[in-house]
Amino acid sequence: MTDAPGGRLAELYVRHAAEATRLAYMLTGDRQLAEDLVQDAFVKLAGRLVHLRDPGAFDAYLRRTIVNLANSHFRRKRVERSYLSRSGAEPPRMGDAPDTGRRDELWHGLQRLPVRQRTAIVLRIYEDLPEQRVADILGCRPGTVRSLVSRGLAELRIHVRSDGDG
Repeated sequence: MTDAPGGRLAELYVRHAAEATRLAYMLTGDRQLAEDLVQDAFVKLAGRLVHLRDPGAFDAYLRRTIVNLANSHFRRKRVERSYLSRSGAEPPRMGDAPDTGRRDELWHGLQRLPVRQRTAIVLRIYEDLPEQRVADILGCRPGTVRSLVSRGLAELRIHVRSDGDG
């Protein structure tokens, strides 16, 4: 690694940004939001680079920060929707791309899952992380990770079947 702090951060960004963006996208379903979350995560971690006990664990810190930022985003959105429903206003609607095949069907099913289940599935299956690592990121026990993934996949099967039948 280079000696300059900006150089070290830039090097870490080049090394980890693409994977971090994919993770954030899988959690949010929104490319621009994913990029914003990754930028925010790097900003948060920039000041902590000097204090990292294990510099080799930067990817774990980054992943955990992205999951936390995504959870915060969805929490804020839930509060906004609750406010809008109480006030009688309609939330702005985003244009949905037409479903084109199995990939889109699975993607939409994944987006219907609760955030915690979706996060567990993305980290465990897409990121291929061990249960213990996912548990550390989510702040729970490995058994909870197994349960979240199992219930999430069962729910995903139901969504995909019902969409395909209708």
